[in-house]
Amino acid sequence: GLDNFRRMFFHDSLFWISVKNTIWISVISIPLRIAFALFTAWILTKPKRGKTIYRTIFFIPAMVPTVAATMSFTYIFNPAFGPINKFLESFGIKNPPLWFMDPKWSKWALIILGLWGIGDTMIIYLAGFLDVPKSLYEAADLEGANTWQQFRYVTLPLMTPVIFFSAVTGIIGSFQYFTQAYVASGQVLDYSHSMYFYATHIYNEAFANYQMGYASALAWVLLVVTLICTFIMLRTQRRWVHYPNGS
Repeated sequence: GLDNFRRMFFHDSLFWISVKNTIWISVISIPLRIAFALFTAWILTKPKRGKTIYRTIFFIPAMVPTVAATMSFTYIFNPAFGPINKFLESFGIKNPPLWFMDPKWSKWALIILGLWGIGDTMIIYLAGFLDVPKSLYEAADLEGANTWQQFRYVTLPLMTPVIFFSAVTGIIGSFQYFTQAYVASGQVLDYSHSMYFYATHIYNEAFANYQMGYASALAWVLLVVTLICTFIMLRTQRRWVHYPNGS
């Protein structure tokens, strides 16, 4: 009953660690994923030849199983023999980051892993770019708008429904962030709990400690917070989301 919530807020230190890490990954990863996917999709609208090949290459990482991708990245970012640090050392960086083994860099390594598999979001933005009427660009060009002005006043407003969809799904996904962090922390033994997220806490309480009641209480809090954030996003869309029908 209510004892679960009393334990959660006043006696469970791992709860607050997981909340802090989850807020961090949400605040940092969502804007970066939106910006990176938006830029990547915009780049893929430019080639005159080989568009299908380029789009396939950028989308392939999204098809790689999450566990396999995470294990590969823990090897790539290995501070002792990983190719990333070897590459940095070749440029004279004597003390490259320890990545997953360093609490200051572990979450940034997860961010990079997420940006590498941006293809699923990128393909949605690409569809949005291709849906912008060319007549609007022609009209803007006749008015003397340069490339940046066309992007700012034509492309970006018409892309806001796609950005809004990506932001809402990104918030929901980041609150449930689990697989990459769980696999990476198991590979490097994350004693500092720098990769300990809210979904990981629910999993451990339910399936490691067999505290099903407490895990269910944690899940209810997650549901309520997700609903509140989604509701706020839905309310604020009236101010910045522009739909093709003029609404």
